[in-house]
Amino acid sequence: MITDVHAHLLLPQLHAAVESRDPAGAAEAAALERRRNGLPSLEASGRMIGERFAKLTDLGARLAAMDAQGVQRQWVSASPSHFYPWANEGLAVWIAAEANRLIAEHVAQASGRLTGLGLVPLQHPARLVELLDDAVLGRGLAGVEISSFAGDVELSDDRLEPFWARAAELGAVVFLHPFGCSLDERLDRFYLANTVGQPAENAVALSHLIFSGVLDRHPGLRLVAAHGGGYLPTVIGRSDHAWRVRPEARQCAHEPSSYLTKLWYDTVVHDERTLRALIEVAGASRVLLGSDFPFDMGLDDPVATVRAAGLPDEVLAAVLGENAEALLPGGVRS
Repeated sequence: MITDVHAHLLLPQLHAAVESRDPAGAAEAAALERRRNGLPSLEASGRMIGERFAKLTDLGARLAAMDAQGVQRQWVSASPSHFYPWANEGLAVWIAAEANRLIAEHVAQASGRLTGLGLVPLQHPARLVELLDDAVLGRGLAGVEISSFAGDVELSDDRLEPFWARAAELGAVVFLHPFGCSLDERLDRFYLANTVGQPAENAVALSHLIFSGVLDRHPGLRLVAAHGGGYLPTVIGRSDHAWRVRPEARQCAHEPSSYLTKLWYDTVVHDERTLRALIEVAGASRVLLGSDFPFDMGLDDPVATVRAAGLPDEVLAAVLGENAEALLPGGVRS
């Protein structure tokens, strides 16, 4: 069973509803995206999404693409554009519940081939457990997708403790996928908002989890980091040094590098050497095939990309599917 754990679903009907419910908020968010990304990147992204719209929305197009890639199963999560971190509490709760419903309906049409991940409103910590339960218990999804931060909420925020505890209790997958970067206009050209911003956000978010002791308190957490964990796995030595010499960096029990083997990562690193290094640092059981389907910053042929890394047969089999199968909550297969 070859499984791609990083594949997206676009929900245009959800976005239209959000725009109609809070047009001012949606317009302000769109202006922020223009400032962060720059007009050339937004225009290029618009063309790209138009060309790949069927794969993002149509089940038949998705399954045909999976067959062409040699992928038997996808974990389907919403496009990160559906996080809406600016939404007020009432709207954000409605968005998450509606997204969970739509994702569940999509994956149910291809039982055995698709596994769904829902959404929770990260900017409203008091509502996270409720929407996690809605996704996993109410809709039968394998877990939820979250961003690297939302407003003033970082992943080290004490208000997230009930969410981490509940996710660990349920055995739910938490898929960390950034959207947007707080560096703003510094990344508004050359597509730096994605090429630099996404791996930087991954590194910052994972560092919040590690240094704050979240992984000490919730060792059963099943957190999968998109984009191979960003910059953190390859520069973890600097984090270890800080932990040794800086008292404010010692809120976790052990050196930060020791926690890399307690997380999972996808293979969307775009470089065979980096993939081999990630496996060496995190362990062969912690790396999962991913593609970022069907966006242009993903891997159009994810299986071939992993095979080209020259991994031993047993590691290849683990990365291509065994690790993902082992990570799913008991009984969740659709």
